[in-house]
Amino acid sequence: MQRYLFKNILVVNEGNTKAMDVLIAGERIEKIAAVMDVPGKITEINGEGKYLLPGVIDNHVHFREPGLTFKGGIYQESKAAVAGGVTSFMDMPNTIPPTFTQQLLEEKFAIAAQTSLANYSFYMGTSNDNADEALRTNDKRREVCGIKIFMGSSTGNLLLDNPAILDKIFAESQMLIATHCEDERIMKQNYEKLKVQKPELTAADHPIIKNEEACFESSLYAIQLAKKHNSRLHILHITTAKELALFSNMLPLAEKRITCEACVHHLHYTSDDYALQGNKIKCNPAIKAPFNKAALWEALLDDRIDAISTDHAPHTIEEKNEPYEKAHGGVPFVQHSLPVMLYYAKNGKISIEKVVEKMSHNNAILYNIAERGFIREGYYADLAVVNMNKPFTVSKENILYKCGWSPLENFTFPASVEKTFVNGTMVYGGEAGWNESAKGKRLLFDR
Repeated sequence: MQRYLFKNILVVNEGNTKAMDVLIAGERIEKIAAVMDVPGKITEINGEGKYLLPGVIDNHVHFREPGLTFKGGIYQESKAAVAGGVTSFMDMPNTIPPTFTQQLLEEKFAIAAQTSLANYSFYMGTSNDNADEALRTNDKRREVCGIKIFMGSSTGNLLLDNPAILDKIFAESQMLIATHCEDERIMKQNYEKLKVQKPELTAADHPIIKNEEACFESSLYAIQLAKKHNSRLHILHITTAKELALFSNMLPLAEKRITCEACVHHLHYTSDDYALQGNKIKCNPAIKAPFNKAALWEALLDDRIDAISTDHAPHTIEEKNEPYEKAHGGVPFVQHSLPVMLYYAKNGKISIEKVVEKMSHNNAILYNIAERGFIREGYYADLAVVNMNKPFTVSKENILYKCGWSPLENFTFPASVEKTFVNGTMVYGGEAGWNESAKGKRLLFDR
């Protein structure tokens, strides 16, 4: 059994940062103490000046497998995730074929069991035609992260816009329901109006078409359904100041029935960045005007926004270089989400304790994930070792996404992820390289 002993490392956990010794034995954290001397064969890691964080739990990724593996895949994208300190992910159902049956859902789990370097779960997809099949996921509520509803901005029959079917799922689901909220009717009207004024559109028009009103009306509708049926609702990627009035910080997170998240790119970019980035930051919901970003940060810090995710969505650079209306929407971000947030911590925008809360602790609480998301004795040793004084610059040479590009290219971060442990195995060792012998585990949920 492999054992590791971190000596005098700054443990960031549950609102505190304190120099401690931490012992990993096998897959678990065995002991945390001020000072430890452990006999026998052990790998000791000098933690002087380094930080030990619980691994990031990213509840919102699109790893593109099956069917779209020319963009990404579970192996390659999970490797990128681990390099960025992400030890667990939850993947969305818009693959080919879409994850609309229990068989297709289990096939994705089987792929991950063979290839994923991080821990994993997958959402069950919904459409106007598969409500009964989707609701069979109730029987797997301890084994599946949730049900995903695209209430806007999707393709084919992944869009669920039938009011009767929406009501049925909100009424009968015993699972967490995760929603993409944009109103298709409003966005269509915006598009048609803009095309009359401006026949050739650019990325800067994206937030005009997919505007604040489209997001607000759809989020309001989802919340009304959730309140009607006392559903467990999590609204993905909030982007507007207006929507934030729909959320509260009056209850402890574990008692909330309605929660929301912000994505890293919406905290990092504004509509001003389309001039430089163009379609590279075209995503859904759209990156919007600067006042929205400011409001997101305020809500993140006062706990109206409960968690941070990425909506990691790789596309080839050729797909991004198409004219605006043909260019695919989505941004690859899972390798760089923690470095971005550590950049803001280093610059005093947010504390490192709050980063850990929003990226690790709270996603564990939101989804009732068993024995992960915290640095606690007996929990799985999903951990990231961070050097807050070791800069690195994003380049094509160190990007691990299969798509091979990032809007962050040439950006220099002040802090680096040096090592990542998944279930007690040092999968990513920085300069020491990779250990891919152990694969991630299926996440389990205390429901």
